Amino acid sequence: MSDFRVGAMPAVHPDYASTGRLDELRATEYRHLDEQGQVYLDYTGAGVAAQAQLRAHFERLGGTCFGNPHSENPTSSASTALVDQARAAILGFFNASPDEYAVIFTANATGACRLVGEAYPFRRGVRLVLTGDNHNSVNGIREFARARGAQVVHLPVRRPELRVPEPEVRAALERRRGLFVFPAQSNFTGVQHPLDWVALAQEHGYDVLLDAAAFVPANRLDLSEVRADFVPVSWYKVFGYPTGVGALVARRAALARLHRPWFAGGTIQAVSALGGWHVLAPDETAFEDGTLNFLSIPDVQFGIDWVGGIGMDLIHRRVRCLTSWLLHRLADLRHTDGSPMILLYGPDDTHRRGGTVAFNVLDRRGRIVDERIIARDTAAAGISVRTGCFCNPGAGEGAFEISERALRSTASHSLHTLDDYLGLLGLPTGGAIRASLGLVSNVADVERLVTFLDATYADSAPFPDGLKPRERC
Repeated sequence: MSDFRVGAMPAVHPDYASTGRLDELRATEYRHLDEQGQVYLDYTGAGVAAQAQLRAHFERLGGTCFGNPHSENPTSSASTALVDQARAAILGFFNASPDEYAVIFTANATGACRLVGEAYPFRRGVRLVLTGDNHNSVNGIREFARARGAQVVHLPVRRPELRVPEPEVRAALERRRGLFVFPAQSNFTGVQHPLDWVALAQEHGYDVLLDAAAFVPANRLDLSEVRADFVPVSWYKVFGYPTGVGALVARRAALARLHRPWFAGGTIQAVSALGGWHVLAPDETAFEDGTLNFLSIPDVQFGIDWVGGIGMDLIHRRVRCLTSWLLHRLADLRHTDGSPMILLYGPDDTHRRGGTVAFNVLDRRGRIVDERIIARDTAAAGISVRTGCFCNPGAGEGAFEISERALRSTASHSLHTLDDYLGLLGLPTGGAIRASLGLVSNVADVERLVTFLDATYADSAPFPDGLKPRERC
């Protein structure tokens, strides 16, 4: 075990000392974490809400009556005003001009991706280019493309850092036109893909969907510089509350190319039941579905103001320092015979990567310990990490080095359990462990995780309940 301790952090990462305000906030607005003994390392799954956010929601609803926005009455107008303010706050968060960009409220980033997929003009001769490193909410767009005869192109990630090589991106974009989709930051490995791919794709005639869900909680995305056509985001990932509110931030020129295959309440300007015709609303509300979550959407503006008051640069600095520390501490874990305890997926430093770290635990023979054991044990210890493939099969296939031939052969088998699939593919594990850092993470969180891993799995502790370490493929 390394001789690094919590007190060594400022010496190794001098920038960390300048983020002390976040420790003050944790002791006040986020005190429930420490009061409950929680080690929260799942910020890529969801942020943590501040007490101030909850108070603001209660005070707003307790002081005024708000009604369904689709009317001119006083309570409806009050809701409409707050929704409009939230739209403006979102544009400000992304430094996006209201003349160029529109905000469409959805239930989450998934809903934003589906909106683009169902409305994009896919047809024969049009291409959908997907990087292998994409969340399933993005991968699902391919089903719309295939159904309409468009060509789907998949660009796999490459080891060792599980990035998509830029020459392969350039080659894919030189053919035909269509929609190019990639994440600003991987929700599996933390890899941050080049944002200049947006302009590159647009120069070749592509629209670009930039998945920002994992990126914006700790990084600035300036849409006056990175002019992506479609940007899905889930706000609970940025500041923890509210859930059930996401957005598609879209360039108005790109939005005009979409064609909704249906309409709903609140989306139309005029409609006839007997005549069989409808006219969609003339603005972005044409892409929203029914009654908005008008009681929670104002919480987005409060959350944006809250994060803005803290400072995204400060959050970014804290996450970068802690990510470097976590990577160092994991690499330092050894069995007593000197063999490594950790198999890391993705970059081993903070260059072009965010605060999402995926890994597996190895026994002293170099076998991967089934991640289900880690999930059970960390949960019992009050440590919140995530296990599995994190809804990102492309990154998982690259991390576990599964061949395309093996994956295609699996589709022809009738399999029922995870172990059935693992056995057929010859995999040592069904997934990885993911620790992700965020706004009020601290050194103690990292040390609790690392110390737990060392104390629990060093020198191959027994594995009860029928779960055994698996041979690496």
